Amino acid sequence: MIQERIVPTFAPAPATLSRETGLLLYEDMVLGRLFEDKCAEMYYRGKMFGFVHLYNGQEAVASGVIKSMRSDDYVCSTYRDHVHALSAGVPAREVMAELFGKATGCSKGRGGSMHLFSAEHRLLGGFAFVAEGIPVATGAAFQSRYRREVMGDASADQVTACFFGDGACNNGQFFECLNMAVLWKLPILFVVENNKWAIGMSHERATSVPEIYKKAAAFGMPGIEVDGMDVLAVHTVAEAAIARARAGEGPTLIEALTYRFRGHSLADPDELRSKDEKDFWLVRDPIKRLATYLTEQQLATAEELKAIDRKIQAVIEEGVKFAEESPEPDPSELYRYIFVEDDA
Repeated sequence: MIQERIVPTFAPAPATLSRETGLLLYEDMVLGRLFEDKCAEMYYRGKMFGFVHLYNGQEAVASGVIKSMRSDDYVCSTYRDHVHALSAGVPAREVMAELFGKATGCSKGRGGSMHLFSAEHRLLGGFAFVAEGIPVATGAAFQSRYRREVMGDASADQVTACFFGDGACNNGQFFECLNMAVLWKLPILFVVENNKWAIGMSHERATSVPEIYKKAAAFGMPGIEVDGMDVLAVHTVAEAAIARARAGEGPTLIEALTYRFRGHSLADPDELRSKDEKDFWLVRDPIKRLATYLTEQQLATAEELKAIDRKIQAVIEEGVKFAEESPEPDPSELYRYIFVEDDA
């Protein structure tokens, strides 16, 4: 009989949070949540096509890690990539336009939901195949170290954050890239967003060692388990791992225990997960937890947080308007952006 992994009782994160950082994290998580809610609305209204995988519930992972990084660091995502893109700084209007398949989208309307990309924001891409982004992220981390140590570029101290799910940790790329990252002491964070389910497969049924963070020990790298529903905890762990990577001390494997509040995709009726399981995680909503913390610590008032909610809602509504009014890609450019172009 399969033994379900018991979620640890995490001690409250000993975070010393400034008002500025607290509001930054709150605004970023609200942006992710409201954007995804709007995506669901637009999908069911027939404005988006294909597969759309939403991130509701996991916002603390994206915000906690990416908002600990510099703007010139690299982010590599999965097919659940909208919120990673937003946290990396890709404007909401460009992400929304991409989901509408418009020429003004961040991937020029060619990528859609699972293939967001922005060279300007160091977003290496969303990847449709499970674990496909791990080698890409490892390569990005390699070039940072190569530029710095071989080419003598002192400014090349960028760190890469590679996001993937629990299902990816049974794929060969995961093991191969962890091994190489340690051998070459690459500046990379391997961030496992363990939301317990790989489509409809329970994580405990699919892997012989459910505690993914423990697999880091086999390669000689630090493995850290963190409450992925607590943005302060994620932020604290990420800051330490980023500092370690930038100092040339190599990679870290971070397993964030989190939960998606919606089905695997918008085409998933979500009938496999029990109501009790969903209720257990819904009360741990990371946005509500941070809001409570900010008000209790007198870092923000409830009205200030509501003002942020209204501000973000306006940003998203403007993004939808922008997407609807943007042009479709010109058919004459069907073969453009396939190969490198000087004017791309």
